[in-house]
Amino acid sequence: MASNVPLKLSDLYQSVRDQSVRICEPLETEDYLIQPMDDASPPKWHLAHVTWFFETFLLRPFVPGYEVFAAPFEVLFNSYYNGVGPQYPRDKRGTLSRPTVQQVMGYRAHVDHHMAKLLNENIDEQVRDRTTLGIHHEQQHQELLFTDVKYNLGNNPLHPAYHNKKDQEETLPIEMTFSEFTGGIYEIGTNEAGEFAFDNESPRHEVLVGDFKLANRLVTNAEFAEFIEDDGYKRPELWLSDAWSMLAKLGERRWKAPLYWQKSGDGYEEYTLSGLSAIVSEQPVCHVSAYEADAYARWKGGRLPTEMEWEVVAQGEPVIGNFVDSGRLHPVPASSASLEGMFGNLWEWTGSSYAPYPGFRPFEGQLGEYNGKFMANQLVLRGGSCVAPSVHIRASYRNFFYPSDRWQFSGIRLASDG
Repeated sequence: MASNVPLKLSDLYQSVRDQSVRICEPLETEDYLIQPMDDASPPKWHLAHVTWFFETFLLRPFVPGYEVFAAPFEVLFNSYYNGVGPQYPRDKRGTLSRPTVQQVMGYRAHVDHHMAKLLNENIDEQVRDRTTLGIHHEQQHQELLFTDVKYNLGNNPLHPAYHNKKDQEETLPIEMTFSEFTGGIYEIGTNEAGEFAFDNESPRHEVLVGDFKLANRLVTNAEFAEFIEDDGYKRPELWLSDAWSMLAKLGERRWKAPLYWQKSGDGYEEYTLSGLSAIVSEQPVCHVSAYEADAYARWKGGRLPTEMEWEVVAQGEPVIGNFVDSGRLHPVPASSASLEGMFGNLWEWTGSSYAPYPGFRPFEGQLGEYNGKFMANQLVLRGGSCVAPSVHIRASYRNFFYPSDRWQFSGIRLASDG
């Protein structure tokens, strides 16, 4: 029987660290090295980088006499912290045949040993806060492990399966309806003391929202297929200027469907982490960019919700949904005609630029680079996904990616003015 007693910090730390290794257990050794594209990273790098985080921001500053596991790792596994020092080029991470997977696992064991000693002492507030941040940072990378592994396996001509769970039964369609919400002055964001949140979620502040409508569910595969068949990818009036220019530059690689879709007879097949199979009509369409989401919304005569609208609706709802805990690793169809599923299943694109809230203050010191410096040219996504841990998500959580990105588990919820 599950206990509702919160884990002490040292146990929570180790449980999250163990989960990262479990995610990689289905992989072959060769899979640990592959970097499928510049924006993704090899599993071996993810496992080492999250370890580098704890060594750099906790063991080195707070453990007297601590000796780093390997000096070259300070550069190899630094992601983007210029205040810490130089980094190995991101697009070259897949060239690192050494250190070996075994050596990276040794690195993790070394850091875990010293972190256990640190966390079993009388730790101060700074150590506790940084450890908690590191735990949530590793959970972010656990999600990236799934997305990057999927991109690797999904672009392999053999289309190998990561796991063998088949959960693709057809279900009865749920009609898309729209709930109406009254505009006004609302509060979003968080100031909750004692509850973890990233710096970009604060402070809580007032926003002015007009009357709006929000769809009860995500757009499905069948609905998006109608957009494709209506030449949605060929109609410039549906696409933002930057998006249309990008499509033109892709040439023969021009998008014709969501990522992982391929034509099969009169329909489509889709690569999932269970392998290649026919698309399931009522499952939410996933792995679409914000450009595709916006074009689809225009085609339907609607728009994407703003992040303010999304949070106004979601902040009173329990964080319940299809998360990684279910083991499905793929979105599931809507099960009710009522507005549901604000959490889990897929990250939902919004039309809001990723920008600081009024009064935003980044984390102190070198950790100030964590979120703040990325607040340009990206859009906000909300809600979590089927490969995110449920304990990692909350109504104020702000994910962000470039509008052309589509290897994340991202989908579409429609909105319109009231």
